[in-house]
Amino acid sequence: MPNRVPFDEALISTVGTPQLAKLLDSSPRSRVWRVRLADRRQVIVKQITDGGDTGADANTRFAREVAGLRLAGRASGPAVAPAVLATDLSSRVMVLEHLDDLGKTDDWMPGYAESLARLHALTGPADAGALPVWSGPTATDAESFLTLARALDVPVPSTVPDELAGLLERLDPTSHHALLHGDPCPGNDLRTADGVRFVDFERASLGNGLIELAYFRIGFPTCWCAMSVTAAPLTEVEDIYRTTWRGLTGKDVPGDLADACAGWLIQGDALVERAHRGTLDQFARVPAEDFEWGYVSARERLVHRLDVVAGMTRDHDHLHSVGRLSSALACRLLERWPNLRPLPTHDARPWY
Repeated sequence: MPNRVPFDEALISTVGTPQLAKLLDSSPRSRVWRVRLADRRQVIVKQITDGGDTGADANTRFAREVAGLRLAGRASGPAVAPAVLATDLSSRVMVLEHLDDLGKTDDWMPGYAESLARLHALTGPADAGALPVWSGPTATDAESFLTLARALDVPVPSTVPDELAGLLERLDPTSHHALLHGDPCPGNDLRTADGVRFVDFERASLGNGLIELAYFRIGFPTCWCAMSVTAAPLTEVEDIYRTTWRGLTGKDVPGDLADACAGWLIQGDALVERAHRGTLDQFARVPAEDFEWGYVSARERLVHRLDVVAGMTRDHDHLHSVGRLSSALACRLLERWPNLRPLPTHDARPWY
Protein backbone atom coordinates (compact mmCIF):
# COMPACT_ATOMS: atom_id res chain seq x y z
CA MET A 1 0.00 0.00 0.00
CA PRO A 2 1.47 3.43 -0.91
CA ASN A 3 2.49 5.57 2.07
CA ARG A 4 2.07 2.61 4.37
CA VAL A 5 0.50 3.62 7.66
CA PRO A 6 1.88 2.29 10.96
CA PHE A 7 -1.02 -0.01 11.88
CA ASP A 8 -0.27 -2.95 14.14
CA GLU A 9 -2.57 -5.89 14.73
CA ALA A 10 -4.17 -4.24 17.74
CA LEU A 11 -5.17 -1.18 15.71
CA ILE A 12 -6.46 -3.35 12.88
CA SER A 13 -8.61 -5.36 15.30
CA THR A 14 -9.97 -2.15 16.84
CA VAL A 15 -10.45 0.08 13.80
CA GLY A 16 -10.22 -2.08 10.70
CA THR A 17 -7.79 -2.86 7.89
CA PRO A 18 -6.20 0.05 5.98
CA GLN A 19 -6.77 -0.21 2.26
CA LEU A 20 -5.62 3.11 0.81
CA ALA A 21 -3.69 5.97 2.40
CA LYS A 22 -2.72 9.49 1.36
CA LEU A 23 0.03 11.33 3.21
CA LEU A 24 -1.12 14.84 4.11
CA ASP A 25 0.84 17.99 4.83
CA SER A 26 1.90 18.32 8.44
CA SER A 27 4.62 19.76 10.62
CA PRO A 28 8.04 18.06 10.91
CA ARG A 29 6.87 16.83 14.30
CA SER A 30 4.21 14.50 12.93
CA ARG A 31 3.05 12.45 9.96
CA VAL A 32 -0.63 12.47 9.02
CA TRP A 33 -2.54 10.24 6.61
CA ARG A 34 -6.09 10.13 5.34
CA VAL A 35 -6.89 6.41 5.28
CA ARG A 36 -9.67 4.46 3.65
CA LEU A 37 -10.41 1.24 5.48
CA ALA A 38 -11.50 -2.03 3.94
CA ASP A 39 -15.12 -1.28 4.90
CA ARG A 40 -14.77 2.04 2.98
CA ARG A 41 -14.87 4.25 6.08
CA GLN A 42 -12.29 7.03 6.22
CA VAL A 43 -10.16 7.89 9.22
CA ILE A 44 -7.23 10.16 9.99
CA VAL A 45 -4.04 8.55 11.25
CA LYS A 46 -1.53 10.79 13.02
CA GLN A 47 1.90 9.68 14.18
CA ILE A 48 3.93 11.93 16.47
CA THR A 49 7.57 11.89 15.34
CA ASP A 50 10.75 12.93 17.11
CA GLY A 51 11.03 16.08 14.97
CA GLY A 52 14.41 16.82 16.54
CA ASP A 53 13.16 15.98 20.05
CA THR A 54 14.22 13.05 22.16
CA GLY A 55 11.91 10.07 22.18
CA ALA A 56 10.75 11.05 25.66
CA ASP A 57 9.72 14.52 24.42
CA ALA A 58 7.81 12.98 21.52
CA ASN A 59 6.05 10.62 23.93
CA THR A 60 5.06 13.65 26.02
CA ARG A 61 3.64 15.44 22.97
CA PHE A 62 1.69 12.32 22.03
CA ALA A 63 0.23 11.99 25.51
CA ARG A 64 -0.61 15.70 25.58
CA GLU A 65 -2.49 15.62 22.30
CA VAL A 66 -4.43 12.49 23.16
CA ALA A 67 -5.36 13.94 26.56
CA GLY A 68 -6.49 17.20 24.94
CA LEU A 69 -8.60 15.40 22.36
CA ARG A 70 -10.23 13.17 24.95
CA LEU A 71 -11.12 16.15 27.12
CA ALA A 72 -12.51 17.86 24.03
CA GLY A 73 -14.56 14.73 23.40
CA ARG A 74 -16.73 15.56 26.41
CA ALA A 75 -18.68 18.11 24.40
CA SER A 76 -22.42 17.57 24.47
CA GLY A 77 -24.26 18.58 21.34
CA PRO A 78 -22.05 19.37 18.34
CA ALA A 79 -18.49 18.12 18.81
CA VAL A 80 -15.59 20.56 18.97
CA ALA A 81 -12.83 18.12 17.95
CA PRO A 82 -12.49 14.79 16.13
CA ALA A 83 -13.16 11.68 18.18
CA VAL A 84 -10.23 9.47 19.18
CA LEU A 85 -10.96 6.02 17.76
CA ALA A 86 -7.79 4.21 18.87
CA THR A 87 -4.22 4.84 19.99
CA ASP A 88 -0.92 2.97 20.00
CA LEU A 89 1.57 4.42 22.47
CA SER A 90 4.46 2.23 21.29
CA SER A 91 4.43 3.86 17.85
CA ARG A 92 2.85 7.15 18.99
CA VAL A 93 -0.09 6.68 16.62
CA MET A 94 -3.62 7.94 17.07
CA VAL A 95 -6.55 7.08 14.83
CA LEU A 96 -9.07 9.90 14.63
CA GLU A 97 -12.48 10.50 13.18
CA HIS A 98 -12.34 11.85 9.63
CA LEU A 99 -14.04 15.23 9.26
CA ASP A 100 -15.56 16.59 6.07
CA ASP A 101 -14.40 20.20 5.85
CA LEU A 102 -16.90 22.44 4.05
CA GLY A 103 -14.09 24.80 3.05
CA LYS A 104 -14.08 28.52 2.49
CA THR A 105 -16.70 30.87 3.86
CA ASP A 106 -16.58 34.64 4.15
CA ASP A 107 -18.20 34.70 7.60
CA TRP A 108 -15.94 32.20 9.39
CA MET A 109 -15.36 33.91 12.74
CA PRO A 110 -18.74 33.57 14.53
CA GLY A 111 -18.67 29.78 14.36
CA TYR A 112 -15.02 29.77 15.36
CA ALA A 113 -15.74 31.94 18.42
CA GLU A 114 -18.67 29.79 19.53
CA SER A 115 -16.71 26.54 19.23
CA LEU A 116 -13.72 28.09 20.99
CA ALA A 117 -15.89 29.04 23.96
CA ARG A 118 -17.48 25.58 24.00
CA LEU A 119 -14.02 24.00 23.98
CA HIS A 120 -12.77 26.20 26.82
CA ALA A 121 -15.83 25.48 28.97
CA LEU A 122 -15.35 21.70 28.96
CA THR A 123 -12.93 21.54 31.88
CA GLY A 124 -12.76 22.86 35.42
CA PRO A 125 -10.84 22.58 38.70
CA ALA A 126 -11.44 18.83 38.90
CA ASP A 127 -9.29 18.44 35.77
CA ALA A 128 -6.17 19.97 37.31
CA GLY A 129 -3.19 17.86 36.27
CA ALA A 130 -4.89 16.34 33.22
CA LEU A 131 -2.79 18.65 31.02
CA PRO A 132 0.11 21.05 31.63
CA VAL A 133 -0.86 24.52 32.74
CA TRP A 134 -0.59 27.25 30.12
CA SER A 135 2.93 28.64 29.80
CA GLY A 136 2.78 32.42 29.54
CA PRO A 137 5.25 35.29 29.57
CA THR A 138 8.02 35.43 32.15
CA ALA A 139 10.06 38.12 33.86
CA THR A 140 12.73 37.48 31.23
CA ASP A 141 10.20 38.28 28.49
CA ALA A 142 9.25 41.50 30.24
CA GLU A 143 12.88 42.59 30.55
CA SER A 144 13.55 41.76 26.87
CA PHE A 145 10.60 43.93 25.89
CA LEU A 146 11.98 46.84 27.92
CA THR A 147 15.45 46.30 26.47
CA LEU A 148 13.95 46.58 22.98
CA ALA A 149 12.40 49.93 23.86
CA ARG A 150 15.70 51.23 25.17
CA ALA A 151 17.54 49.94 22.07
CA LEU A 152 15.17 52.00 19.94
CA ASP A 153 15.67 55.07 22.16
CA VAL A 154 12.11 55.03 23.46
CA PRO A 155 11.92 56.30 27.06
CA VAL A 156 10.47 53.76 29.50
CA PRO A 157 8.14 55.34 32.08
CA SER A 158 9.31 54.59 35.61
CA THR A 159 6.09 52.78 36.49
CA VAL A 160 6.27 50.27 33.62
CA PRO A 161 8.42 47.62 35.36
CA ASP A 162 5.97 47.44 38.26
CA GLU A 163 3.02 47.30 35.87
CA LEU A 164 4.64 44.41 34.01
CA ALA A 165 5.35 42.59 37.26
CA GLY A 166 1.67 42.97 38.18
CA LEU A 167 0.68 41.73 34.73
CA LEU A 168 2.70 38.55 35.18
CA GLU A 169 0.99 37.92 38.51
CA ARG A 170 -2.47 38.41 37.02
CA LEU A 171 -1.64 36.07 34.12
CA ASP A 172 -0.75 33.24 36.50
CA PRO A 173 -2.80 30.31 35.13
CA THR A 174 -2.95 28.39 38.40
CA SER A 175 -6.54 29.32 39.22
CA HIS A 176 -7.83 28.81 35.66
CA HIS A 177 -8.80 25.47 34.14
CA ALA A 178 -10.22 26.18 30.67
CA LEU A 179 -9.23 23.66 28.00
CA LEU A 180 -6.92 25.66 25.73
CA HIS A 181 -6.19 24.39 22.26
CA GLY A 182 -2.71 25.92 22.20
CA ASP A 183 -2.64 26.86 18.52
CA PRO A 184 -6.18 27.71 17.32
CA CYS A 185 -5.05 28.99 13.93
CA PRO A 186 -6.49 28.82 10.41
CA GLY A 187 -5.99 25.28 9.23
CA ASN A 188 -6.55 23.92 12.72
CA ASP A 189 -10.24 24.90 12.57
CA LEU A 190 -12.38 22.80 10.26
CA ARG A 191 -15.84 23.98 9.23
CA THR A 192 -18.18 21.00 9.32
CA ALA A 193 -21.94 20.64 8.89
CA ASP A 194 -22.29 20.63 12.70
CA GLY A 195 -20.01 23.60 13.38
CA VAL A 196 -16.31 24.33 13.75
CA ARG A 197 -14.08 21.58 15.08
CA PHE A 198 -10.47 22.04 16.11
CA VAL A 199 -7.61 19.67 15.27
CA ASP A 200 -3.92 19.41 16.24
CA PHE A 201 -3.96 19.54 20.03
CA GLU A 202 -0.20 19.11 20.45
CA ARG A 203 -0.01 22.25 22.60
CA ALA A 204 -3.21 21.73 24.60
CA SER A 205 -3.11 23.07 28.15
CA LEU A 206 -5.29 24.35 31.00
CA GLY A 207 -5.53 28.08 31.61
CA ASN A 208 -7.66 31.17 31.05
CA GLY A 209 -9.74 31.11 27.87
CA LEU A 210 -9.09 34.83 27.33
CA ILE A 211 -5.58 33.87 26.23
CA GLU A 212 -7.12 32.42 23.05
CA LEU A 213 -10.03 34.85 22.73
CA ALA A 214 -7.24 37.46 22.48
CA TYR A 215 -6.23 35.97 19.11
CA PHE A 216 -8.86 38.10 17.36
CA ARG A 217 -7.40 41.35 18.69
CA ILE A 218 -3.71 40.58 18.85
CA GLY A 219 -3.47 39.13 15.33
CA PHE A 220 -3.39 35.32 15.80
CA PRO A 221 0.00 35.31 17.52
CA THR A 222 0.97 31.66 17.09
CA CYS A 223 0.01 31.57 13.41
CA TRP A 224 2.07 32.09 10.28
CA CYS A 225 -0.92 33.91 8.75
CA ALA A 226 -1.26 36.85 11.13
CA MET A 227 -4.50 38.82 10.59
CA SER A 228 -6.30 41.85 11.94
CA VAL A 229 -9.99 41.98 12.78
CA THR A 230 -11.87 45.27 12.44
CA ALA A 231 -14.24 46.83 14.96
CA ALA A 232 -17.71 45.51 14.08
CA PRO A 233 -16.71 41.85 13.50
CA LEU A 234 -14.49 42.03 16.58
CA THR A 235 -17.38 43.12 18.78
CA GLU A 236 -19.59 40.38 17.34
CA VAL A 237 -17.19 37.49 17.89
CA GLU A 238 -16.24 38.57 21.40
CA ASP A 239 -19.94 38.87 22.29
CA ILE A 240 -20.57 35.39 20.87
CA TYR A 241 -17.69 33.94 22.89
CA ARG A 242 -18.79 35.58 26.14
CA THR A 243 -22.46 34.70 25.65
CA THR A 244 -21.62 31.07 24.85
CA TRP A 245 -19.31 30.79 27.88
CA ARG A 246 -21.95 32.32 30.16
CA GLY A 247 -24.63 29.99 28.85
CA LEU A 248 -22.47 26.93 29.54
CA THR A 249 -20.94 27.92 32.87
CA GLY A 250 -23.45 30.35 34.35
CA LYS A 251 -20.63 32.81 34.96
CA ASP A 252 -18.93 35.68 33.16
CA VAL A 253 -15.56 35.01 31.55
CA PRO A 254 -12.94 35.62 34.27
CA GLY A 255 -9.98 37.90 33.83
CA ASP A 256 -9.08 40.90 31.69
CA LEU A 257 -8.73 40.74 27.91
CA ALA A 258 -6.27 43.66 27.98
CA ASP A 259 -4.00 41.58 30.23
CA ALA A 260 -4.17 38.67 27.79
CA CYS A 261 -3.25 40.92 24.86
CA ALA A 262 -0.39 42.53 26.79
CA GLY A 263 0.85 39.06 27.66
CA TRP A 264 1.13 38.17 23.98
CA LEU A 265 2.81 41.51 23.24
CA ILE A 266 5.75 40.97 25.59
CA GLN A 267 6.55 37.45 24.36
CA GLY A 268 9.30 37.71 21.78
CA ASP A 269 8.86 34.03 20.94
CA ALA A 270 5.42 34.90 19.56
CA LEU A 271 7.24 36.57 16.63
CA VAL A 272 8.59 33.26 15.28
CA GLU A 273 7.35 29.81 14.42
CA ARG A 274 7.44 27.02 16.98
CA ALA A 275 10.71 25.50 15.81
CA HIS A 276 12.57 28.71 16.68
CA ARG A 277 10.95 29.44 20.03
CA GLY A 278 13.15 29.22 23.08
CA THR A 279 16.34 29.48 21.02
CA LEU A 280 17.28 33.16 21.50
CA ASP A 281 15.96 36.61 22.40
CA GLN A 282 13.76 37.45 19.39
CA PHE A 283 13.21 41.06 20.52
CA ALA A 284 16.97 41.61 20.41
CA ARG A 285 16.86 40.87 16.67
CA VAL A 286 14.19 43.46 15.84
CA PRO A 287 16.43 46.60 15.67
CA ALA A 288 18.88 44.89 13.33
CA GLU A 289 16.68 42.72 11.08
CA ASP A 290 13.08 42.29 10.07
CA PHE A 291 12.65 38.52 9.91
CA GLU A 292 9.59 37.01 8.26
CA TRP A 293 7.25 34.24 9.30
CA GLY A 294 4.73 33.47 6.60
CA TYR A 295 3.92 36.62 4.64
CA VAL A 296 4.18 39.01 7.61
CA SER A 297 7.37 40.37 9.15
CA ALA A 298 8.28 40.51 12.82
CA ARG A 299 8.15 44.31 12.91
CA GLU A 300 4.72 44.31 11.25
CA ARG A 301 3.40 41.83 13.82
CA LEU A 302 4.91 43.90 16.59
CA VAL A 303 3.43 47.21 15.42
CA HIS A 304 -0.02 45.64 15.30
CA ARG A 305 0.30 44.26 18.83
CA LEU A 306 1.65 47.54 20.16
CA ASP A 307 -1.27 49.46 18.66
CA VAL A 308 -3.78 46.99 20.10
CA VAL A 309 -2.35 47.20 23.61
CA ALA A 310 -2.03 50.98 23.41
CA GLY A 311 -5.69 51.26 22.41
CA MET A 312 -6.93 48.88 25.11
CA THR A 313 -5.01 50.45 27.99
CA ARG A 314 -5.55 54.21 27.63
CA ASP A 315 -7.84 54.19 30.66
CA HIS A 316 -6.63 50.94 32.22
CA ASP A 317 -6.12 50.89 35.97
CA HIS A 318 -3.08 48.60 35.87
CA LEU A 319 -1.50 49.01 32.42
CA HIS A 320 -1.74 52.72 31.67
CA SER A 321 2.03 53.25 31.47
CA VAL A 322 2.51 50.06 29.46
CA GLY A 323 -0.01 51.48 27.01
CA ARG A 324 1.88 54.78 26.75
CA LEU A 325 5.11 52.89 26.13
CA SER A 326 3.40 50.71 23.51
CA SER A 327 2.12 53.74 21.65
CA ALA A 328 5.55 55.41 21.66
CA LEU A 329 7.27 52.22 20.56
CA ALA A 330 4.83 51.71 17.68
CA CYS A 331 5.48 55.28 16.51
CA ARG A 332 9.23 54.74 16.69
CA LEU A 333 9.06 51.56 14.62
CA LEU A 334 7.02 53.34 11.94
CA GLU A 335 9.39 56.34 11.97
CA ARG A 336 12.41 54.14 11.37
CA TRP A 337 10.72 51.76 8.93
CA PRO A 338 7.85 53.66 7.27
CA ASN A 339 7.19 50.90 4.75
CA LEU A 340 5.87 48.47 7.35
CA ARG A 341 2.46 47.20 6.24
CA PRO A 342 -0.67 46.69 8.35
CA LEU A 343 -1.64 43.07 8.89
CA PRO A 344 -3.95 41.52 6.29
CA THR A 345 -7.60 41.65 7.29
CA HIS A 346 -9.53 38.61 8.50
CA ASP A 347 -11.36 38.23 5.19
CA ALA A 348 -8.00 37.41 3.57
CA ARG A 349 -7.38 34.34 5.78
CA PRO A 350 -5.90 31.37 3.93
CA TRP A 351 -7.97 28.25 3.35
CA TYR A 352 -6.54 24.77 3.00
